[in-house]
Amino acid sequence: MGLNPSHIVQVAVPVQNLDRARAFYRDVLGLTHLFDAPPSLAFFQCGQTRLMLGPQEGQEQVAGPILYYNVPDATAAQAALEAAGAPVIQPAHLIARVGGKDIHLSICRDSEGNMVGLMSETEAA
Repeated sequence: MGLNPSHIVQVAVPVQNLDRARAFYRDVLGLTHLFDAPPSLAFFQCGQTRLMLGPQEGQEQVAGPILYYNVPDATAAQAALEAAGAPVIQPAHLIARVGGKDIHLSICRDSEGNMVGLMSETEAA
């Protein structure tokens, strides 16, 4: 059956020094800086895809980027992956309200242990 996401909406890029990384992505790559968010995240736009730069802290350390797939409903997509045996790392939840949109996110693991983000954007309630 498959989820058939429409596109990759966001990529989380682990960084060691946010100021240095922000300068690189803004000044060297020339990406549009969207906003910073607490505690220490910076967001950039690259075509249809957002980049989220942030330190890797806490219990879920990752070795590389996390791809966030655009799906109509993060909760339903999470349920489908969970039914197929994918472990849920972060249950679907509201992470932000931006520009009149509610952004929901769930993070699961794929068959190889990589993190997979499921992100949906709907009109704010």
